[in-house]
Amino acid sequence: MELQINGKTHQVESDADTPLLWVIRDELGMTGTKYGCGLAQCGACTVMVDGVAMRSCVTPVAGMAGKQITTIEAIENDSMGQRVVAAWIKHQVPQCGYCQSGQVMAATALLKQVPHPTDDEIAAAMINLCRCGTYNAINDAVHELASGSAGAVKGA
Repeated sequence: MELQINGKTHQVESDADTPLLWVIRDELGMTGTKYGCGLAQCGACTVMVDGVAMRSCVTPVAGMAGKQITTIEAIENDSMGQRVVAAWIKHQVPQCGYCQSGQVMAATALLKQVPHPTDDEIAAAMINLCRCGTYNAINDAVHELASGSAGAVKGA
């Protein structure tokens, strides 16, 4: 099967029901997308599929042919992703960092779909779990980006 991941075509040999997460990590060696719960609840495995945040731990690879899949490895090539990372650093979001790739992907997808989300839209989109409890910093970073006061990242 052919997958489009981070703008490149990859041939994969996985079974159709293999979760996308394991194809990304084990077959393609992109380990930035994390395994958390395996139940689509924690969000550590979040990637973007055609611009929409999706839990890759429960997404069968069979449905991914022809779709544009973006992982955290490509976020530096995305201007919104760069802005999210800069806001994360400014607001000192990362602590242990384990959930951060999923958090960044969820925030990037949200802000691409809804450039100026309401508090309710932010709350609905940012449901990834953070064991360090940096929710206030995450919320502050997303709010700043939504208000447009975060500015552009150099080179974006």
